[in-house]
Amino acid sequence: MPASTPSPAVLAWRDHDPQARTLPGMSLGRVPLTTDPGDAERLWAMGTRRAELDTPVDLAAPGRAAARAAIDQLCLIRDLTARAVQVDWELRLPQDRGEHLWKVLSHLHPPRALAGLADGDTALHAWRTRHYLCKLIWRQGPGFLQIRDRRWGDLRRFTADDPRYPAAIARLDRGARAGDFAADIIEELDAEHLVLRADDLVWWLPYRVTRWLQEAMAV
Repeated sequence: MPASTPSPAVLAWRDHDPQARTLPGMSLGRVPLTTDPGDAERLWAMGTRRAELDTPVDLAAPGRAAARAAIDQLCLIRDLTARAVQVDWELRLPQDRGEHLWKVLSHLHPPRALAGLADGDTALHAWRTRHYLCKLIWRQGPGFLQIRDRRWGDLRRFTADDPRYPAAIARLDRGARAGDFAADIIEELDAEHLVLRADDLVWWLPYRVTRWLQEAMAV
C-alpha cells in the first residue's frame, strides 16, 4: 500500500525568542492543521507566538492541487501575521513572476528562505528590513469597505461601496475560482494587486488587523 500523505501541521512555541523557546513548557509541539479559517485563531488561543510550517509554500508547482495547497498555507501565514505571530516558512516562486510576487506578498511575515529569483538574497533582505505590521489591511464599515496598502512605499487607500464586494471578498478569503465572480470585480482587484492568482484560483491578500502596531488613527 502507498504511504499516506501526512496531514499539514506546524511546530509551535509560546515565544519567538530563540533562548526562551528552549525553556520547559515553551514548546507546543507539532500541531495538526485543518486548513480552515479557525486554524490561526486556535493557534493563538493555545499561546502560539511563533509557528514553523512543515513544508515550503510552492507557487511554482503546476496544477490546481498545488495551487490549493499553497493558498491554504498562505491563508495561515496571513492570518498569523495579522495576530503578530512570527512565522518560520520557506517560499518558492515561479521564475517568470517572482520579482513581482515577492513584493505582492511582502505584507506577510518574511520567510526564512526565498527561491526562484535571480537575486533572492537581495529580495529577502529587502522583505525582512522593510516589513512591519499593518502593511496591507482592510476594514469594513457601514455600507463600505476600505483597504490600506503600504507595500509599495507610499499609502494607497481604496474605498468600495459596491455591495458586491463584501460578498466577493468573503469567498476570496480562502481562495476561489476566478470564473465564479463577475469579471469586473476580479479585474479591478487584480489591477490593484489585492489578489493573488494561482492556477485558476484567486486569493484575497489583505488581512483584517487584530493587533494594532500603534494607535488605530495613525494606521
